Amino acid sequence: MPNKSQIDELKQILLERKVNILNNINNSRANIDQLKEQDINDDLDYAELVSDSFTEGMIANHQLDELNQIEESLKKIAAGTYGICDMCGVVIPLGRLKAKPFAKFCTECRTVYEHEFIKRAKN
Repeated sequence: MPNKSQIDELKQILLERKVNILNNINNSRANIDQLKEQDINDDLDYAELVSDSFTEGMIANHQLDELNQIEESLKKIAAGTYGICDMCGVVIPLGRLKAKPFAKFCTECRTVYEHEFIKRAKN
């Protein structure tokens, strides 16, 4: 289990990432607004606008998902349950938390989760 100092360090990383994501989301929204204001002269301009808007939206959605995971991790830190696998209850190794501070699963359970997700997506 990570000690208090390590958890504080990971918490700081999570908070910094949260600020960066919020800035990125705001920038994506501003970019989408700018795209909407562009003049559309032909079908090619329209296709480019739609493509760019879709890309900005996908980036923002991905970042919102990460932001939600960060928020969950911060709640777990406050509750004293941070660093415990949601699936099996074992302590997530510190190396994994340093690589992905909002990890919900240990490596083994993450593999199981991904296989199940892929299996469900195929059905």
